[in-house]
Amino acid sequence: MEIVRLLNTAACIASRAAGDVEPNPMVGCVLVRDGVTLGLGHHRRYGDLHAEREALANCRRRGNDPRGSTAFVTLEPCCHHGKQPPCTEALIGAGVERVVYARPDPHAASGGGAEVLQQAGIPCELCADNPLATHISDPFVKRVTTGLPWVIAKWAQTAGGSLTTPEGESPWITNALSLTRVHRLRARVDAIVTGIGTVLADDPLLTARGVRRVRRVARRVVVEGRVKLPTECKLAQSAMDGGVVVVRPADVAGHAPEKSPERQRRVDAGACAHRADDPALTLGALPGVEQLCVPGSGGRVDLVAMLRQLVERYDTTTVMLECGPMLLEAFFEAGLVDEVFVYVAPDVDKQPHRDGLRGEPAGWVGSLPLVRTKPLGDDVEYWFRRLYNRPHNRPQV
Repeated sequence: MEIVRLLNTAACIASRAAGDVEPNPMVGCVLVRDGVTLGLGHHRRYGDLHAEREALANCRRRGNDPRGSTAFVTLEPCCHHGKQPPCTEALIGAGVERVVYARPDPHAASGGGAEVLQQAGIPCELCADNPLATHISDPFVKRVTTGLPWVIAKWAQTAGGSLTTPEGESPWITNALSLTRVHRLRARVDAIVTGIGTVLADDPLLTARGVRRVRRVARRVVVEGRVKLPTECKLAQSAMDGGVVVVRPADVAGHAPEKSPERQRRVDAGACAHRADDPALTLGALPGVEQLCVPGSGGRVDLVAMLRQLVERYDTTTVMLECGPMLLEAFFEAGLVDEVFVYVAPDVDKQPHRDGLRGEPAGWVGSLPLVRTKPLGDDVEYWFRRLYNRPHNRPQV
């Protein structure tokens, strides 16, 4: 169907701006008249022209008149004054004859553009037959309708399901191609969440490195329990490079580090280890480190409350999980994961298995649909993604 193809084109154009437009949605627009494409446009950067105005400008630069054309757009045109004037105003003024959109805008302020266009005599048609066009705005829609960010889980494992390498070998399970893919993901998200156990064991930096362009400098978030962040770890020492947020449950906030044998064992094993009898860390003394106290019990953070705080305080739209199996499993059990990237490396026999995930981690994915399987040298990337569907009812202002 021609409508579906054109909406797919609009979605492909929109995807070019991943990491540049948030907290706004990725939106693409194609202007067509009599089967001829007159103009293409997408929302390129937060605060810049919206997709419809970009497509109209592109149309005119090509020497085309948009009058009498049909606009195929991935999200209902906005009808409010924000950083840009209403797209409905531009479409009406340009003489666009018809609008086809893949998803209603659920935002109380910007939504309702279809009604405005209809009142101006421009027929509007909702077509949700192209999954890419309909769901490219999922992170925006989820945040607007639930107050929660889009959560991306990522981990590496061997083909047999192991998340660790044998003692004495390289800590990297996967190859350089897979590592590059991970850094590209980091360069497009608002926040990266890890756990204190991962910090103690691996001393990660969690920044995007070796990529052509860092679109977003992710805020690094450490989920603590009763064990506190060491001052000498890489995250604490690099906190000025995008910021570090230490999240603690209310029931243990302010407590000194416990000195149990288990804690001593974990700290002694950590790459950034500090002695268990060190004084409690005063994070306020480290530039760029913030503390966030959220509800919790038993030394565990309420993950939903944490995610809401990340949205409210930092305007977070996308979160990436780079943490150990316990915290990963907690996010899955709470139903908070929307998208998954798993990088599978060959086992010791060097035989890559491409017939699906194996081992306990495979059960975490649950009902999330498999979108794509991509070979990366000897590794395999598995991409799973939820199709986020919400009622079309728009919240009242």
